[in-house]
Amino acid sequence: MFRDRHDAGQQLATRLQNYAGRDDVTVLGLPRGGVPVAYEVAQSLKVPLDIFVVRKLGVPGHSELAMGAIASGGVRVLNELLILNLHMPEEMIEAVTAQETQELERREREYRGDRPPLNLRDKVVILIDDGLATGATMRAAMQALRRHEPAQIVIAVPVAPRETSAELRDPATDVVCLQTPDPFLAVGNWYSDFNQTTDETVRGLLTASRYRQ
Repeated sequence: MFRDRHDAGQQLATRLQNYAGRDDVTVLGLPRGGVPVAYEVAQSLKVPLDIFVVRKLGVPGHSELAMGAIASGGVRVLNELLILNLHMPEEMIEAVTAQETQELERREREYRGDRPPLNLRDKVVILIDDGLATGATMRAAMQALRRHEPAQIVIAVPVAPRETSAELRDPATDVVCLQTPDPFLAVGNWYSDFNQTTDETVRGLLTASRYRQ
């Protein structure tokens, strides 16, 4: 469906052209995989690019299964039903949260350095990842973003399950999703090249985006 994340970003940009060239629009990529997608969108729309760091809270022993997520600003979103069904003790949840908080803070330092985040108040924020599965990571990002008082949040992804895409949409949030395949299976199934995005790539794209602005 997509050659790689850059191809996905170029295709996604075609659905977002009504935001092009506006001084009230900012694109935020979720590291790591969302950044190459967001870079292509920001370049096409000619708007600023920044990052928004979110970490999935994986179930111990089954890291791909998300029991929740955390985001910059101390936000934590938990899948209470999953936690209840798995009988997960509170101390296990807190241990995973502490571990992922360390990685979140490391990534903030690694990618941003001493550069402050962009001012998002009264902005239209286009929040981009390379795809959605459960949507837990995106929900954490949305909650954290609302603390910055943006005028509007637009979630934009190349691929997601139809039900996840629908659940994220509300009166204050628009959702742009190119494909909602059924069965969905996993985000990586819809990319020919889904190799892991490196820290170096994220830093390079952020630097290139600032140079071109």
